[in-house]
This record gives sequence, C-alpha cells and structure tokens, in this order.
Amino acid sequence: MKRFPGLLRVVVMGLAFAACTDQPAAPTAALADVGSDAASTYLVLYKGASVPADAAAVIAGAGGTLVYRYDAIGVAIARSANAGFATALATDAKVEGASATARFAVQLTETAEVLDALPDAAPAPGNDPFWRYQWDMDQIHAPEARAINGGSPSVIVGNIDTGIDYTHPDLAPNIDFGNSTSCVGGVPNQTPSAWADDNGHGTHTAGTIAAARNGVGIVGVAPNVKIATIKAGDVDGFFYPEAVVCAFMWAASHNIDVTNNSYFADPWLFNCRNDPAQRAIWKAEQRAIRYAMQNGVSVVAAIGNENIDLSKRNVDNISPDNGVPISRDVTNACVVIPVEIAGVIGVSANGNQLQKSYYSTYGVGVTQVTAPGGDARFQRSGTAALARGRVLSDFPGNRYALFQGTSMASPHVTGVAALAISAHGRMSPGALAALINRTADPIPCPANPFSPGPPFNYTATCTGGLGANGFFGHGQVNALSAIGN
Repeated sequence: MKRFPGLLRVVVMGLAFAACTDQPAAPTAALADVGSDAASTYLVLYKGASVPADAAAVIAGAGGTLVYRYDAIGVAIARSANAGFATALATDAKVEGASATARFAVQLTETAEVLDALPDAAPAPGNDPFWRYQWDMDQIHAPEARAINGGSPSVIVGNIDTGIDYTHPDLAPNIDFGNSTSCVGGVPNQTPSAWADDNGHGTHTAGTIAAARNGVGIVGVAPNVKIATIKAGDVDGFFYPEAVVCAFMWAASHNIDVTNNSYFADPWLFNCRNDPAQRAIWKAEQRAIRYAMQNGVSVVAAIGNENIDLSKRNVDNISPDNGVPISRDVTNACVVIPVEIAGVIGVSANGNQLQKSYYSTYGVGVTQVTAPGGDARFQRSGTAALARGRVLSDFPGNRYALFQGTSMASPHVTGVAALAISAHGRMSPGALAALINRTADPIPCPANPFSPGPPFNYTATCTGGLGANGFFGHGQVNALSAIGN
C-alpha cells in the first residue's frame, strides 16, 4: 500500500501544555470555486514555458473551469465534471497533456497508540527536558553544533508536509506565519487554520528540524531558524499532485532557503514518463521542483520505505493506494519524485547502530547521505532503547510522538542544511548539497547480502565504496562538521 516514505508506526505521548495565541494572516483568493463534488481536478501541462493568455477560454470550451495558473512553468489547474475533458483539451495545439489527479495520491494509513507521558529529565547543557530520548541528535552531533551556532532566524525552512500545530510550545516561537500556506487543492491559502496540522506527520518533521531550545520538550537540529509550513497533505493524509506543484511554486517565490519533503509525489510510487496517464502529472511536478531549485531553493527528500534498490529494475506492487494496486515492472525510465530529480538531496535512514534501517530504500546515485530514521526491530540499544529505537518529536495537541521511517531521517538533513546556511551564508542548491556530502561521516557497505536475521528476515545488497554507496551515500550527515567547513 502506498504511504509516506517516512511513517511506519506512531506512538503518541500525551503531554499537555498551554496553547499559544493564533496569529492570523490574510488568505489568498482562488480564481474559481473548487468545491464541487461532481467535478474532478486536472493538471494541464502546456508545451510552452507559460500558460497561454486564452487558457481560461480554452478550458471552458472543453467543459472545465480554470482554477489556478502557474505561468512560470506552463502548468494550470482546472476543474471539470466532463468525463471527456482531457480528450477535448488535447485538441489544443498548445496543450502537451492533461490528467485527472483524484486517483493519484499518497495516503497515510497508520494508527496511533496513546501512552503515558514521558518523565522529565534534568536538561543537559543546550538541551530540553526530553533530551535523553533524542539519541538521534547525539548521533549527528547536533548538540555540539548548536552550542556554536543554533541557526539564524533569517534562514527559512519550508516543510512540505501535512501542516503544523502552530500552538505547540516547541514550535510556536519559530513559525513564519507570513510565508506559511496551505496548498491543498492546488491554490495557496495563508489562513492559519487552513495549514493547521490535522494529521500529525508535519508537526513531527517540523520538530526535528527546528523545535525551539526553550526549556520545554525537545530541541530540533536548528532551534533558531524559522519554519514556514507548506501544507500539501490533507486531513486523510492524501498528497495530490496539484498540492505538490503548488508547494514548490510557493517555496520558489517566498524566500524559502531549503525544503523538507518526507513523502513521495504522485501519480504512483514510480512515475513513468512513457505512461500517458502519468506523464502530465510527473512532468508538472518535475517542472515545479526544478523551478524552485533554479530560484535558490535547496530540496531535501526522503528516499522511501520499501527496502528496494532504486538503481535497479523494480516491481511496483503498492500503487495506486486509493484503488486496486496493479503490479508492474518498472525500469530506470521510471522515477520516484522528488528524490530522483537531479539536484535533490536524497536521504536514507539508519538506526543507532549505524546500519541501514530495515525498511529504508536505497540506491547508488540516489542516496546522497543517511540520517537517523529509527529502527524498532533491530537497532534499539543504548539510549535509543528509551525511544524504542524510534525518533521522538512533536505532535499536535502539545504532545510528543515516536515515529520511524525515512520521513524522520530527511528532516535531520534539512536541519543540518539550515545550520550550514546560517554558518556560511546562502548558497546555490548545488553548493549546499556538495557541502552536506563533503562533511558527512563515511559508512562502508556491510557484508553482502545484508540481512539482520530472524525473526524479521529480509535482505538488501549494498554496492559502491566508502563515501559513495547505495545504503549510505556519502555517509551520515554531521551537523558539527557542516557548520565548520
């Protein structure tokens, strides 16, 4: 079943704190009503680099309504109740393709187990009460880095996820209300209630990146930087293509330095450029991601939780998740978005024993670095045992939760990227990726085929050498080294 690449199990700690005051912002008006249940949403891909001036009229002539236009990349969002809309629109010589998006989405289906509150502990220097559960931060040398540079408030991280609990005491001090938005539906909406986290995943990833050092709860990798939430996942955990396009276009135009992407984009796990039902969608997403990077936005992305080698031929048997999965062979002509877009910093997950997490996908050339994502089956020794091998972070309702997955690994790298920008100044996405890779701690391939053994037997084969292999890429990200180089 299709899912977030980063969420395999949720354990929620019920910890009550006082809520913070909402700070409202003005909404961005849509061009058309998108609420009709009878109509479907379409991504319309144009051959040129912009949306033609007559797009609204042409779309209307095909039986639809123009909802929003992204002129900079030649992509429009439309709504239509006409089953033949895409076919009718294809007669326009300026249209490269159009595809309905309703059946193409990523859904979160995991459940939560509510437990008793964590006991407070006397904070160590530079940490907050739950520091002893944050084995992941120690592993990437975040406390040492924070003691030198905790990040600059002028650095803005865009967390493309399910929103954020902006009242959470760990997050409220660092939320950038002016640059946050909801992209659900493909149309930006800056009303805070629109981008509130009604799922939990986005609040957790945001906490890993930038939970404040304020004597409450946990501390993120970069506790002084700002978080702009860009909500692309809805209340049911679905990430639709129009929201993904909107999210990157927003980041490109709103001073975002780096984005965290703990999901895979649509239409399916693998997006095949020769599939007529997928081409318009994955190409629109690709254009949006490239546009963001061309405008100085660095992109960090989770590699996935399928324990497959993305550099090899694979079988996709989990897509689509909101229909009947169809098993199909996929080649290297099919890619996972955003992690396989050139220039994206792809992140695999490891546990506290510096082994690849049992679920983590991998692949030479795709994995750039690795970071703690947790491993509740095989790697839960030492201080990680307190967190059951998982990663502790924030959760809506002023609570905390233990998650595991590459979704948890990616925000560690995003936080390190934010620290690096704070320490060295703004740089191009290519330069930042090179710095992250250069300062990582190399980890060699284990003996092949890698298998932790019973009771959970699985195998994976690591290829490549020290500092450039499929499991760990250039190595484990190192926050202290990143701010010193």
